[in-house]
Amino acid sequence: MTTRLSIEAAERLVAEAMQRAGTGPAQAASVARALVAAEAAGQGGHGLRRVAAYAAQAKAGKVDGFAAPTTERVRPGVLAVDAAHGFAFPAFDLVAGQLPALACETGIACAAVRRSHHAGVLALTVERFAQEGLVALMVANAPGAMAAWGGTRPLFGTNPIAFAAPLEGADPLVIDLSLSKIARGKVMAARQKGVPLPEGWALDRDGNPTTDPDAAMAGTMVPAGDAKGAALALMVEVLAAGLTGANFAYEASSLFDDVGDPPGLGQFVVAIDPVAIGGPGTLRRLAGLAREIAADPGTRVPGRRGIEARRLAAETGLAVEDDVMAAIAAV
Repeated sequence: MTTRLSIEAAERLVAEAMQRAGTGPAQAASVARALVAAEAAGQGGHGLRRVAAYAAQAKAGKVDGFAAPTTERVRPGVLAVDAAHGFAFPAFDLVAGQLPALACETGIACAAVRRSHHAGVLALTVERFAQEGLVALMVANAPGAMAAWGGTRPLFGTNPIAFAAPLEGADPLVIDLSLSKIARGKVMAARQKGVPLPEGWALDRDGNPTTDPDAAMAGTMVPAGDAKGAALALMVEVLAAGLTGANFAYEASSLFDDVGDPPGLGQFVVAIDPVAIGGPGTLRRLAGLAREIAADPGTRVPGRRGIEARRLAAETGLAVEDDVMAAIAAV
């Protein structure tokens, strides 16, 4: 069974739960917007099923629900952001508010976020830059979930990469992918629902294939593209943690429980002014590329499914499963 909520009602439900758990009103509103947008985009593993874990971590002090992120412009095109062991989304709001002006001034600018938390659906952050006419690339590390290729120790996170580009007269191109074959949030959702995983997603702690969500959570995720995915995950660790001063994946505590120190994760965002680099016709050329993709039968411009799902949810609301409603009410 499900309950249908408007976007506004869902955001209010989440924000109120987060405030009950010890989160400031502004921070709770930021978290609520991000989780509800993820749910609306069809990313349930990063949506409302995260509320209970977020709330437990705020209550335990594993994440500071009242933390206010700060920024420092350390170079003309470099923004250093301290999330202060708070939720990541208020820091992303700050980056989205400040980085575009730097990118327009310098042509390209970056933001390095440290002492952060779960990055959620990166597509929702990079899309904000594309809506302002900028190309954006974002990477984030996560607690250890993948091994170096051939190993069994979870040294890397699932470490998503996201990219967005504006298109003249059309919705932006948005790419968001986890470097594991599937996001770990889907394993968490399968565990909550008591259903097995598809084959090929995960390995147990001994490196054997498993469809058991509990064994998968104790083991490692299979990299997308095998050795290539593991190498890309290492690249993300360097950018999101090595450069920012955040914890590496193997140093970070879990995002799924309230035990241990703050995870202290990192995120790295690059924003580019496409007109400064490619000239005034750049967005028209990019739109032409997207049209060529869409004209090939059976293809879809990346990002359109999520954008369309959010538009539909804005019109018809969200269908929220009863166990999720109960978990939020219990906070």
